[in-house]
Amino acid sequence: MINKFLKICLCAALVVMCAGAAMAEPLKAAIIYDMGGKFDKSFNEAAYKGAEMFRKEFGDKYRDFEPTNESQYEQAIRRFASRGTDIIVVIGFSFGGVLEKMAPEFPDTKFVIVDMVVDKPNVESVIFKEHEGSFLVGMIAAMKARGGKIGFVGGMDVPLIRKFELGYKEGAKYVNPNIEVFQNMTGTTPAAWADPIKAGELARSQFDRGAEVIYAAAGRSGLGVLQAAADSGKFSIGVDSNQNFLHPGSVLTSMVKRVDLAVYEALKAARQGTWKGGLTELGLKDDGVSWALDQYNEKLITPEMKAKVDEARKKIIAGEIKVTNYFDIMDK
Repeated sequence: MINKFLKICLCAALVVMCAGAAMAEPLKAAIIYDMGGKFDKSFNEAAYKGAEMFRKEFGDKYRDFEPTNESQYEQAIRRFASRGTDIIVVIGFSFGGVLEKMAPEFPDTKFVIVDMVVDKPNVESVIFKEHEGSFLVGMIAAMKARGGKIGFVGGMDVPLIRKFELGYKEGAKYVNPNIEVFQNMTGTTPAAWADPIKAGELARSQFDRGAEVIYAAAGRSGLGVLQAAADSGKFSIGVDSNQNFLHPGSVLTSMVKRVDLAVYEALKAARQGTWKGGLTELGLKDDGVSWALDQYNEKLITPEMKAKVDEARKKIIAGEIKVTNYFDIMDK
């Protein structure tokens, strides 16, 4: 009887040990960046930082890939999925059509897409309220521009970037209803995310027309805008990552979009067995978007400017200020 009891205990212990060993298996994860490269100091780099946060905390390595053209999107997803990768994170709306097709082919693979909604059971779609964060930096631009002229340089001319632009305009006009906002897009293809020379030329043209501050929502291309502002003795506003450090004293602030947090949380959830598909939307209320204030720009932002922006942030969260989402206009 005692021997039988010991055998039962031993079997139970082995089951627990095996379960523990299974849970301890490293997560097989992959990140596929959008055009512009992993180290664009903006959108893609924020994703990279999130993956690195996960790696340093859990010790699990991950694989990643930097496509140079759209034809590589499907190839990369298929390669990682067919090798048994547990979770694949794709960075950018450009992957939407490909993932619609690929997710059903690999139902046991978890997918995460940033900046696009793909309604499949094994896909988590992470989107942001960029218009809210852009409203706040638009306010800052308008308060800084004494001449009443500011600018916007976007990357690829798509609804998502129009969403940044519209929020920025509304924030600026909230401060100064008569302000003039110049706008240009760097291009109409994914190459627009990786053309800092053209973006810089567009920025210089806007400065020549009287703009004092330009908001760059253009991925790696935006680096050309930041450089043009520094060269012209004017101000720029960075995007996605905190870019204040790139040109201290010239980058007025950055509209930070927590792509890093989204990637980290998705990998962590997959690692801990709590991941689920569906829609995740992050805005001011969730600290998913914000504006950056640090040692590199603190002398550029007066206490009065900060107070007004902080007040507007609270009102947006409370619903007292309604910031227009460009996608809502499209649906009408």
